[in-house]
Amino acid sequence: MFEFDAKKDEANRLKHGISLSRAADFEIDMTVVDPFPHEQRFRSFGRIDGRPHCLIFTLRAGGVRVISLRRVHKKEYDRYVSPKPRV
Repeated sequence: MFEFDAKKDEANRLKHGISLSRAADFEIDMTVVDPFPHEQRFRSFGRIDGRPHCLIFTLRAGGVRVISLRRVHKKEYDRYVSPKPRV
């Protein structure tokens, strides 16, 4: 179950052009732990409607608290999801 603050959703739609409710459509490719002082947060890279997105969230009792959802540039997506092997 996804949860989010209505004011945060409005701010995310204005800033990033997408509602936090679209987290339900997010197909995760990769997740990393995002260091944060007061709670454990996660940064996931994946796709919505075939386009790369980044989802920031934390786990709360009974569900997933969505913090941010935005499009990512291909370069950023490729860096995290499909890094080239180091030679």
